Formats: sequence, structure tokens, C-alpha cells
Amino acid sequence: MIGIAAIGSYIPPYRVTTEEIARVWGKNGHEIIASLGIKEKSVAGIDEDAVTMAIEAASQSLLTFKGTPSDLQTVFVGSESHPYAVNPSATIIGEFLGIGNTYLAADMQFACKAGTAGIQAIAGLVASGQITAGLAIGTDVAQSKPHDALEYASASAAVAVIVADDQKFPLLLSLEGFVSYSSDTPDFWRRDGIRYPSHAGRFTGEPAYFAHVEGSTKLLLKKLRITPKEVTHCVFHMPNGKFPRQVAKRLGFTSRQLETSLTVDFIGNPYSACSLLGLHAAIEQASVGDTIFMASYGSGAGSDAFLWKVQKKSDSHPDKKSVREQIERNIPISYTDYLKKTHKI
Repeated sequence: MIGIAAIGSYIPPYRVTTEEIARVWGKNGHEIIASLGIKEKSVAGIDEDAVTMAIEAASQSLLTFKGTPSDLQTVFVGSESHPYAVNPSATIIGEFLGIGNTYLAADMQFACKAGTAGIQAIAGLVASGQITAGLAIGTDVAQSKPHDALEYASASAAVAVIVADDQKFPLLLSLEGFVSYSSDTPDFWRRDGIRYPSHAGRFTGEPAYFAHVEGSTKLLLKKLRITPKEVTHCVFHMPNGKFPRQVAKRLGFTSRQLETSLTVDFIGNPYSACSLLGLHAAIEQASVGDTIFMASYGSGAGSDAFLWKVQKKSDSHPDKKSVREQIERNIPISYTDYLKKTHKI
């Protein structure tokens, strides 16, 4: 079997509330919360970026990995906020983790599904026998222009996933199947040299998010010959609090199947880390034998869908922080502090 041998997350403790952002721009915070379903979002510290958060998440994953950093033969880093335009994040992370030199490093981009694209690539390398374990990371200091609708949701976090062969390492989750669904749908974009992304407003919904997430989900359910009722937990990319709930209902999943993964309600949308963070949250509440369906989404556009099966409970470690613990580690900040940390002013 191929699957996840370990997973680790990092959520920075700083939070700016929706009401605080709305107050600055003279908007009604209650109306925005009702519209987006997000009360506050996580904010990276002034000394943090996508690489430092990725190192934190990867270090967390290694705490319960039954191997060493040198056993990792790939480092794939998915992000749309790599700190360098030319200079890989993957090699910086590999150096700090002490992986050595004999590994394949690559930075990946596909908006919010860059992290899950890395998981697919590593799964293929493991299945082919080229490697026995690799590290896939989704990490973002999500970018948004001040006074843009994205400002209320764009958050910061990182998730690191070690994908491995069960003949070499014990698996936390086995990978039962995966598919991708892609098209040229430019709902969200940022040209080289432009500081903030642009988006197609309300058109990011039906022809983009819903079409692709529903497309990948239906494709995988058909491929595996299962129905939503046969799944224990489900995870969908969370650009806001409404979309994952709507798409789950439209596809035949229940609110109970979805509720374990809804991190967006508490920290917003950390882009490439978003669906992976929902997966980690679901894992922490799952039991052996449970199945977890996950569908990521990336603008541009595409969706990767996976079915995982829980093989064992995650090992505990005194230094490992759960998703819930990190969500509750909350340091409120003002909008001015948010600008200083996010825009480095």
C-alpha cells in the first residue's frame, strides 16, 4: 500500500477578526460574517513566510514519522507565495530539515491545490518503485489586496505530508484512489511582478469551484464504485465557509461527514494548506477503518480528489501540536498590526 505515514501542521497564532477589517473600511462586519462564514483569520508573523511555516509543519510531521529526514527522497513544496521568484523553497526546507543531498526538490504552483498536486506526484514515484518516501507540503502566506473581498478570507498556514510505501514505513492512512479534473478557467490570477492577485468575483463560484470540485468528486466516486453514504468523513477546499457546505450537500454528503474538517470557520483560507489542514483535522477525529474523502481546488482551474482509509491512530508526541490546539492558540491583533505583518510596512 501507498499512503500517508505522517502529517504535521503549523498555524501562526496571530488573528485578525472580520469585524476589525470591516470596521477599518466602514463595512458591516456582521453582514460579512454571515456572507462568508469566517469570524477571523490566521496571520503570519512579520518574521514568517511560506518557507519558515513549511519548516515548522515538516518538523511536526517528522515527530511521528518512523524514519529519519534522510529517508525522504523528495521535497515538493506547493505555494502561491514562495518568497523567491527564482530560488527554490524546497531546497531551503530540505537543508533545514537535514535531509541531505540525495533527494528530488521541486516548487509547485497551481493556486490552492499545489500541495495536493505534490502528493499525487510522490504517490506515483512511490508506486513506480523509484522512491520509498517523500515529503509534500502546502504552505501559504495568502495574498490579498487591502479592501478587496479576499482580504476577509486569505489566511496563513502550512501542512506537511509524508507519503510512503507500507513495506518500508507504517501508514497512518492508505491511499485508496485519486483523480484530477482540470480546465482553462481563469477565475483567479496574478501576473509576474504584480503584488496582489485578481479574481473574477462571483464568477469564481459555479464555473470554477463548483464545476471542478463536483467534477473530480463524481469521477472518483464512479472510479471506486462507491457512494457518499459509504464515506465516514469528507473534506472540501474551503475558500470561505459557505462553498464547502454547499458542495457537500449538492454531492450527497451530510453535515456530519463534513464537520470534522471545517477549519475555515476559525482561521480562514490558507490557500495551498487549506484542504490539507482540513484533512489533518479530520484525521485527528477519525477512527481506525474510517474513510476520508478529500477534494482540493486550485484556481486556473483544477481539483484533485482522494479517498483515504485510516490504518492506525496517529502516534502522540509531547511536542506535537494538534490542529485544534493551534486554532485555540489565539493572539488577537489590530488591522494596523495585520498590515505590518502581512504587507511588511
